[in-house]
Amino acid sequence: MDAPLHSEIRRFKDWLRNRRYSEATIKSYSEAVAFFFRFLNNKPPGFITNEDLEIFNRDYIIRRKYSVSYQSQVINGVKLFFNILEERVLDPEIIKRPKKAKSLPNVLSKQEVKDILQALSNLKHRFMLVLLYSCGLRRSEILNLQVEHIQYDRGMILIKNSKGKKDRVVRFPEILHDLYGEYLKAYQPKKYLIEGRGGGQYSARSLAEVLKAAVEKAGIKKPVTPHWLRHSYATHLHEGGTDIRYIQELLGHQSSKTTEIYTHVSNREMREIRSPIEDMDIKI
Repeated sequence: MDAPLHSEIRRFKDWLRNRRYSEATIKSYSEAVAFFFRFLNNKPPGFITNEDLEIFNRDYIIRRKYSVSYQSQVINGVKLFFNILEERVLDPEIIKRPKKAKSLPNVLSKQEVKDILQALSNLKHRFMLVLLYSCGLRRSEILNLQVEHIQYDRGMILIKNSKGKKDRVVRFPEILHDLYGEYLKAYQPKKYLIEGRGGGQYSARSLAEVLKAAVEKAGIKKPVTPHWLRHSYATHLHEGGTDIRYIQELLGHQSSKTTEIYTHVSNREMREIRSPIEDMDIKI
């Protein structure tokens, strides 16, 4: 990429940063714009047209079979870049964006969760996974959690600056208090509740490896990720009778529609439905 385009992308990053976009969004948008320009052989922005965007979508995104979410991410990034820096509009609506598949969340049974949480003997690893499930945390939330955010006396945990730059509180289950005390005594974290070997923030990769090891030891043949534990937490709450509005607050969802997906995988109402065969005088 030539120097002027490098400079343009730096300006784009600065604009996003000044508007308090998350670092993850800044990275994904700027990389999307860089891919776009590279595909067009560094064509000057002033000469780029809607047709270029169509060709890029067809010959780069679709031909390489990238996901619907990636396609939207790229189009949104390019659109914003031209709106802000070029002060002109590329019309990405000319590209028919496929609807994102409405997949149900992956959910583990309570027994499977129990087997995973009991599989590890390492105190830090066990505490980390127990906290992840029992509070329904996102991966980023547990990694960013600081010691000062644990409000032990109130039985609450403060989740700071989470998705959508929102703060919220979640319950710190009393059953975790003794484990929490053991953990503090053994590891004495200075800033982050879960820290790496040399101090500082624990890595997302290490968290994934810990969970993978626990899943294997538990004998579970599923590609479990940290978010599966959050999905399972929400579903188990609903099955236990917790109102969906409270689950929405606990998960930090802005819209109740996001939370309602857990009603589709909960078996609370499903268990009350009798099959017609159960009312038949029939020998099986």
